[in-house]
Amino acid sequence: MNLKKRLILANASTVVIPMLITVFIALAVFYVFGKLLGHDISFENYQKLSEIKFELINSQTSILQHTPEVIEEENFQRHLQEQLAGINGELVMIKDERVIYTSSNFSKIEVAKFLAAGNKKGRSEPVVIGDVTYTVELIDLKLQGSILLLAPVHQSATNLTRFLVLITVSFILTFMFTNIVVSYQFSRRIIKPLNNLQSAASEISRGNLNHPIVEEGDQEIQALCRDLELMRIKLKDSVHTQLKYEDNRKMLISSISHDLKTPVTSIKGYVEGILDGIANTPDKTERYLKTISLKAHQVDQMIDDLLLYAKLDLNQIPYDFEKTDIQEYLLLCLQESEPELELSHIKISFHNELSQKQYVLIDQGKMKRVIMNILDNSRKYMCKDNGQIIIFLRDTSASLIIELRDNGSGISEGDLPYIFDRFFRSDAARSKGSGLGLAIAKQIIEAHKGRVWAVSHGEEGTSIMISLSKS
Repeated sequence: MNLKKRLILANASTVVIPMLITVFIALAVFYVFGKLLGHDISFENYQKLSEIKFELINSQTSILQHTPEVIEEENFQRHLQEQLAGINGELVMIKDERVIYTSSNFSKIEVAKFLAAGNKKGRSEPVVIGDVTYTVELIDLKLQGSILLLAPVHQSATNLTRFLVLITVSFILTFMFTNIVVSYQFSRRIIKPLNNLQSAASEISRGNLNHPIVEEGDQEIQALCRDLELMRIKLKDSVHTQLKYEDNRKMLISSISHDLKTPVTSIKGYVEGILDGIANTPDKTERYLKTISLKAHQVDQMIDDLLLYAKLDLNQIPYDFEKTDIQEYLLLCLQESEPELELSHIKISFHNELSQKQYVLIDQGKMKRVIMNILDNSRKYMCKDNGQIIIFLRDTSASLIIELRDNGSGISEGDLPYIFDRFFRSDAARSKGSGLGLAIAKQIIEAHKGRVWAVSHGEEGTSIMISLSKS
């Protein structure tokens, strides 16, 4: 339920519920007075009571228009009695605490009851004399005395007045109680979720990103909880990624420091050998200088790999895609890498399983870097005298598959999921490169909207699989 609908229902409830309870009380009172006690409650009797009071007010006005002394005149007394006769009213005049005129034979006790009822502040209580109930209106004439105007009323009229007071009080009390209950329930549906949100926000501010934010409350609050939960998850992922990058940075520094230190140490050693005269023949000096050149090339290659990966990671290298015959392209790459592989006693071959020519959109220079990195990686880890690398080319309905398979020592199942991660290298290969070759290959292939993965054949070698979309 949304807040708007709940607010409408809450406001309606504060009025409808008290009205229903009041109606129920009214029906119960009608039943008790009418069926059990035999009292009559009707609007006609209440209307009659109002007419009687109106006549009494007119009588008071008539008296106040005359001088107080006229109350002892017989003509005024007769006139006032005639005015009250229309409602069967009675008249009692009192002066100096004695009755000087009465229209009926009321005893002193009855007159005292009338005086007591008339002296009450506000609304006077009816006085019952015999079978007749009188409404009393007292006119105080100060030193001249007082006049009691008595109007007979039916008991049902008095019951109706009490009934209306009861109904009014019942409605007010039930309205207040309902308002309190509905307000409490309405606020709880808002305050409880907000308190939970505050608790979750406090946990997040203390760095606890594992504290979930539960969706609860009305629709608007649930939407807020959902958005905050997504924010928490993204923040957690961001922190996790940042920590991962930090670990990678530390790994990079450690790995590059280790790998640079090895060739630099060799360079320093051979330079010192030349300076100290150890290379005392031209052939030995030439051999030392060639070794120094080779080690310097290794350092330069490591730095190039690092810079290239950084640029790829930041998408700072443009791609020049062109439609390429994949078979001819792979044959050119194979021919270029074959001499270097033969020096390492590795035989390379190509198997084309395509039924017809196929074309792909690639950046030839960067895709060549991918092939060379994979081949170079196979060459580094080749531990057999009769090394072999086979390139398979096949297709599916939507893509071309390039498989580069070697018969090297293979990759352990534990390392297989991570070989394309940045800076990842197994412990056995720490000194054989920068650890960025396959990570660079993955970046380039993904920029071609392709996919790369590895398949281990145990001790029989490893296959690196490349999937590219057909042109």
